[in-house]
Amino acid sequence: MRILVIGDFHGKFPKKFEGLIKKEKIDLIVSLGDLAPFHYRKLWFKHCYGKDVELWKIIGKKKYKEIVMKDLKMAERVLKSLNELNVPIYTVLGNIDWPSPDDVSDFSEKEKSMPNWDKKDTIAKRLKKYKNIHRFDYKALKFDDYVFVGMRGHSSPGDVKSKAFRKHKKILEKLFRKYKKENKKEKLIFVSHIVPYNTKLDKLGRHAHKKVRGKHHGSKLAKKIITEFHPVLALAGHVHENVGQIKIGRTTLVNPGAANEGLAALIDLETRRVRFLK
Repeated sequence: MRILVIGDFHGKFPKKFEGLIKKEKIDLIVSLGDLAPFHYRKLWFKHCYGKDVELWKIIGKKKYKEIVMKDLKMAERVLKSLNELNVPIYTVLGNIDWPSPDDVSDFSEKEKSMPNWDKKDTIAKRLKKYKNIHRFDYKALKFDDYVFVGMRGHSSPGDVKSKAFRKHKKILEKLFRKYKKENKKEKLIFVSHIVPYNTKLDKLGRHAHKKVRGKHHGSKLAKKIITEFHPVLALAGHVHENVGQIKIGRTTLVNPGAANEGLAALIDLETRRVRFLK
């Protein structure tokens, strides 16, 4: 069984992948999310990083809506391209895909409030019309005799003492216990948008924003799950510059790189061979 691991599209789906999927006889595509471009990145770091404030409250609803709708339009182009491949796609949402941010940190109702149009026009809702694309954040999907367990795409280490962190850790633990036999047979694969915390693949380099450069910024939740259950394979992205594979105990962690840069990883699940595509 051959899977293509691809993520961090940021509004682009390079044409070369269409031919490659046919040539390599890909059985399944595993998407790590971040379908949207993140056009408001500089504004967000300037006004929101490290602060409990929504960007639209700083720049105004009109300007924010213009930026977000542009991102959504480009994200949907990626969804259409993926859906037309006629290959099953399993995907988690990335941090730029407007998932709820309350899986690893506690947020008050005031902090979670957003303009009404933003609640009604999310990528999560748009996904539902694409029959070949299946979302599995905090869920499990089966393909052949493999089980894929997914985690949503937060973008920070997370607060391990928060109620949200403990809640979502329990959800993942329950899924891993449910598929204990598959995990023991090395047939369970863990998928998260963001790489686990404090590894060679989560340290941010010179291309990162100056406020986070040089820091380990992966997910503590992903790290806890991997070190507790030791799945044979973990797939994650988010940190574009750290393409590669490492071992975390018995688990092989693969970061395929950013799709918008033409990068992905092809994995033969039977032989465990990983080939990075450039």
